Amino acid sequence: MGKKKVTSSDVAKAAGVSQATVSMVLNRKYNVSFSKETIQKVEQAAEEMGYEIPKRKKRKESRKEKLIVVFCPNLTNPYYVMLLQGIETRAKEQGFGLFICNTQRELKMEERYLKMMWELKPLGIIYTCNPSRCFMELVEELAEHIPIVVVNNQNERLNVDAVELDNSKLGRLMARHLLELGHRKVAYIAPPLTTRQKQRSKRVEGFLKEFESRGLKQNVIIKAADEKIDMSVPNIDSEYKIGYDLTKELLREQNDVTAIVGLNDMIAFGILDALQSEKYKVPGDISVMGCDNTLFAKMHKVSLTTIEHFVVFKGRDACDIIMKKIASQNSKVSEFQPISTYHVEYEPKLIVRGTTSYAKTKISSKAKNISNKLKDKS
Repeated sequence: MGKKKVTSSDVAKAAGVSQATVSMVLNRKYNVSFSKETIQKVEQAAEEMGYEIPKRKKRKESRKEKLIVVFCPNLTNPYYVMLLQGIETRAKEQGFGLFICNTQRELKMEERYLKMMWELKPLGIIYTCNPSRCFMELVEELAEHIPIVVVNNQNERLNVDAVELDNSKLGRLMARHLLELGHRKVAYIAPPLTTRQKQRSKRVEGFLKEFESRGLKQNVIIKAADEKIDMSVPNIDSEYKIGYDLTKELLREQNDVTAIVGLNDMIAFGILDALQSEKYKVPGDISVMGCDNTLFAKMHKVSLTTIEHFVVFKGRDACDIIMKKIASQNSKVSEFQPISTYHVEYEPKLIVRGTTSYAKTKISSKAKNISNKLKDKS
């Protein structure tokens, strides 16, 4: 007959303490304090009796393997919500869960989340915009151990997988549409155009280049928000307010623009409301255009002319690349693993709705009303 296995109850009797004390002492539970004498008695009894601490059951690895981390700079803009929708749809199909890191465009927050990745050890990481330049080395170091995909501006050089977006192409497409409609004096309203947010500048640059090719670059007024805005936590109406406030400012300074462009749809919605509050007709007096083709742009009352660049599909593609990388790691067919870099890009599409029309060559309806009122007074 085999020797009876020593239990924690046996150790407790020999040491003259409770079974709970034995468990806490031997498992080094530091949130409870015991005297040195008690600790010595328990440890000595356990050693003399040959007691072995039961091995903890390991958590199922499947839980770890099912986690994908998504870095997102802003959850108030529908663009990023659409990206997340695409990522989550594909992740759910494959049984993966998401952990969202909302960096709020703050360097300290981004750095903190990046350092957490070594502990968290997700199976993949998706950046929904370009990582901050100062962290590129850290991102590339992580990519050597964890598959990383970036939904990035095509002009950036990254040594990681990417779903690419040529922002300059979006800007050129917007400009081309307005030029074809005869608009020669236009304004472009944008969030802060900082080096950290290069994708914004690329969209503006593309727009300017198209006007420059027609010799009309000097006819484009660029109004960008103050850099301080990016230093604060974005509110749900932050970008809307940029469009609204800068349009009001523009109208006080200029009275001859025939079109105003928002860097994205949220800014365009602010532009539309500002124009309405000043009694301008859209597109009768001034045409308005956005970019991203978000849900609200499609609504009948808004009917915003915008650019579709298949945001949801980009989210799905980013998740697909992660899945391919994971599958590649788990199915070695040779001694060496190939180094593969994925790059995916969609061709943007102009969506013409009700907020753009041919530029008015004659006096605007608002100007007519003002002129008629002056005549009546005289």
